Amino acid sequence: MAKTYSIAIDGPAGAGKSTIAKRLAKELGYYYVDTGAIYRTVAYFLDLWGVSPKDIDNVNRYIDELTVGIEYDEDGLQHMIMNGMDVTGEIRTQDISQKASLVSAHPCVREMLLDMQRDVAKAHNVIMDGRDIGTVVLPKADVKIFLTADPEVRAKRRYDELIAKGQKANFETILKEIKQRDYQDTHREIAPLKMARDSVKVDTSNLDIDQVVAEIKAIAGKKIPV
Repeated sequence: MAKTYSIAIDGPAGAGKSTIAKRLAKELGYYYVDTGAIYRTVAYFLDLWGVSPKDIDNVNRYIDELTVGIEYDEDGLQHMIMNGMDVTGEIRTQDISQKASLVSAHPCVREMLLDMQRDVAKAHNVIMDGRDIGTVVLPKADVKIFLTADPEVRAKRRYDELIAKGQKANFETILKEIKQRDYQDTHREIAPLKMARDSVKVDTSNLDIDQVVAEIKAIAGKKIPV
């Protein structure tokens, strides 16, 4: 079996992980694995059943009824499949994002999804982004990046994104939610958000997409063919 390469990109919500990872995957010809979308799918499933992400007993009970799958379209875009249904669009709300952070802290959820994520990396060259890719999911990733930005910068990006889509948005509310998400992600007992020892930190606060992509490609080029 041919050698596969993996690039792990971790970081807080709104740092630009998905945008950067998608761009890199396209330029390098890698599969892009959005692990956040996987946990959002679990959160969405539980939400449909009215199960609170904090209700560990019911999370354990209902999780056995869930089947999560990943499919890629002709453009290489990841689609999340929940029990046979494409829910890619439905999971992209701020509410589901917050619930995904809580759901991802449960061992039963992480155990269910861990092998699936690793199997993709064994079969393909991948760029995988999330909160614990370099520390837990792919601890032997060839390249590890910790992508971050100031909370205010991340909130402004999210605000602009929502406004561009014609949705109502309040900057202060978004900033508060991002800080809350940061706290949840860094303080959870299971696989908290933290920078791996062998990860390279890239602060995107004052960089545009082209600059970030170029910097990560330069870092990756020292370890893998790019």
